[in-house]
Amino acid sequence: MEERYSKAETLALRRKHIGPSCKVFFAKDPLKIVRAQGQYMFDEKGEKYLDCINNVAHVGHSHPYVIKAATKQMELLNTNSRFLHDNLVQYAQRLTATLPEKLSVCYFVNSGSEANDLALRLARQYHGHQDVITLENAYHGHVTSLIDISPYKFNQLGKDSKKEFVHVAPSPDIYRGKYKEDHPDPASAYAEEVKKIIEETQKNGRKIAAFIAESMQSCGGQVIPPVGYFQKVAEYVRAVGGVFIADEVQVGFGRVGKHFWAFQLQGEDFVPDIVTMGKPIGNGHPMSCVVTTREIAESFGASGMEYFNTFGGNPVSCAIGLAVLEVIEQEDLQGNAIRVGNYLLELLAEQKEKHPLVGDIRGVGLFVGVDLVKDQQKRTPATAEALHLIYKLKEHQILLSSDGPHRNVLKFKPPMCFTMEDAQHVVETIDALLTEIEEATGMKTENNASANAQYKRKTIEGSSQLEGSNESIGHMNGAACRQENGLYSKKCSLPSETIRT
Repeated sequence: MEERYSKAETLALRRKHIGPSCKVFFAKDPLKIVRAQGQYMFDEKGEKYLDCINNVAHVGHSHPYVIKAATKQMELLNTNSRFLHDNLVQYAQRLTATLPEKLSVCYFVNSGSEANDLALRLARQYHGHQDVITLENAYHGHVTSLIDISPYKFNQLGKDSKKEFVHVAPSPDIYRGKYKEDHPDPASAYAEEVKKIIEETQKNGRKIAAFIAESMQSCGGQVIPPVGYFQKVAEYVRAVGGVFIADEVQVGFGRVGKHFWAFQLQGEDFVPDIVTMGKPIGNGHPMSCVVTTREIAESFGASGMEYFNTFGGNPVSCAIGLAVLEVIEQEDLQGNAIRVGNYLLELLAEQKEKHPLVGDIRGVGLFVGVDLVKDQQKRTPATAEALHLIYKLKEHQILLSSDGPHRNVLKFKPPMCFTMEDAQHVVETIDALLTEIEEATGMKTENNASANAQYKRKTIEGSSQLEGSNESIGHMNGAACRQENGLYSKKCSLPSETIRT
């Protein structure tokens, strides 16, 4: 495909016409991507990059079945949802069939931010309460109402940026949080922190409208809440007239493997009151949805204010949404998430045993985090090393990102068509790069030669035993190892901003 502008011209025009706060990946040498297919992206020179982070192109970039569905419907009709159309009701029926029975009413919108904003409106209308409990390092969207409840964002504005109606609970992180993996019951301990917040707000005459949490925190560092945490929090919140909002914008639609929704990892006895979704719902097409109970929906309707969204639920969006659901099922992408995700966790576990830079491996399905540390015992975040590694991976035509409060967690959220060969290629490259970094910084591992520290790697040909396995939730902590500090400013000018994916 012939490009209208050179990369330099494109960059110059972007700097001229696009707001300076709109950042790009790899600011020193940003990529110009002109096409993509499956799990690969291609730049203007035709160079192919393996995409390990794009949870928007959920079933794969430019999926032909999704494109065909969009094109076919666009040729017939696209209009707003004030007219009757079968696509809207058919899609709502298919989507709610993936959720617990009581979650049966849909509001279609256009982005994850719109979905979470609407979820707050639903929650506040339900009992007339206003206050919201959110989690440390949470990110829920870019509109004003969501910046207010996203510590990941508002903490950048200074210590006085938190609004009075916002209450921040500890992130249920058993690796870096207040209650770690050696605690006898971290789920209850973290839930008690929420209970304390509720009690304090009531003393101050305030009322809780909602507790909102990503079912697994992504920007917060690929954090998987301990099982039982959501159940206890929901009990405390509902007891005072609040609702539980599960944000599935980044982690829904089968990414965790066995379950279609990440909140289901908590167990069958947990059902949120509101679920929000976006990103993967349209495989790159801008659409999202809020699903809630009939009771909450009727309360919202009783306000007397009509809700209307010009593009939400239009026939083309719904055709695309239906196609995405069909591809997930027809191509067994949930099964693929189990098989490839387990294999990726296994390969990364080997790296944890080999490399003192790797502090923790955690993940489920195709949602995986690698927490890099300078000291495994102290769990000191290796921020500069993580950023250096991301840039070096780009040189090897692998796209990965880092995030978390210390920007030291490698984030794997690839398209669901990611393969075992892809996983092996990425981990082998990471292995070589970690070795280079450790050699350059003088890091030494004390138990590298120990036979007990070795894992026998399964080859792709011998991995068939994974076929019937359930999804695993990895959380692998390392033995103590120390390192000298190592920074890379001479080799690579790194951006100071974190770019959310």
